[in-house]
Amino acid sequence: MKILVTVKEVAAVDDEFEVDGLAIDDRYLTYDLNEWDEYAIEEAVQIAEAGEDVEVVTVTVGPEDAEDTIRQALAKGADRAIRVWDDAIAEAGLLDPGTKAQLLEAVVATEEPDLILSGVQAGDDAFGATGVTLASRLGWEWAAVVNDLELGDDVATVHRELEGGVEELTDVELPAVLTIQTGINDPRYASLRGIRQAQQKELAVQSLADVGLDSDVLDSPIEQTSLYEPESEGEATIYEGSADETAADLAELLREQGVAQ
Repeated sequence: MKILVTVKEVAAVDDEFEVDGLAIDDRYLTYDLNEWDEYAIEEAVQIAEAGEDVEVVTVTVGPEDAEDTIRQALAKGADRAIRVWDDAIAEAGLLDPGTKAQLLEAVVATEEPDLILSGVQAGDDAFGATGVTLASRLGWEWAAVVNDLELGDDVATVHRELEGGVEELTDVELPAVLTIQTGINDPRYASLRGIRQAQQKELAVQSLADVGLDSDVLDSPIEQTSLYEPESEGEATIYEGSADETAADLAELLREQGVAQ
């Protein structure tokens, strides 16, 4: 069995920062492995440890600078990694979920995994759509926001986290794409031995041409036009007194705001 885990290096912004055009100056950014992807990696590694002949392969779309972060996945137990990048991707700027899904689809065509695990969303752009978009392109079954997973021979039994505290139990036929929610497991820390071993594991770099695509795949319907820090405003009204004394004042405020009549 082969499990493909999509991973991403994400940027966290310092409390104080400066916007420079369409980006934030690198001085104010700290890079790390996407939180949701850590849970996806742990789930894949636990499946490998519990079964026989399971290979865990990670794939990322990212520049060379991301390799140190991506090797965290190898240190945690993934067998090898693939990084897709070239000058054309670098010049494309913002990569929307549809574009990323096409790049990942090309890798899937070569790797032919039995299961794909993806984090529910990325901590920086928070699109939250790459996994399900990839499933749609592949024509595979999928389940999003998975917080429990039991894997059978040809089916994955999953719990999905829905709104309002409601959960769904469903079966998904393999091959499938599952987007993994935080809390499904306890991601391990990379051991010193794992970190040393990660440096020896394969991390293959593939260009658009290597995965059988050309630059047309980078044409996106989404264009980033600006980046700014939204103004934050807060206003609170505190009513002092007993409930009977303040109820009329609160009711009047709700009527003024159009919440009640």
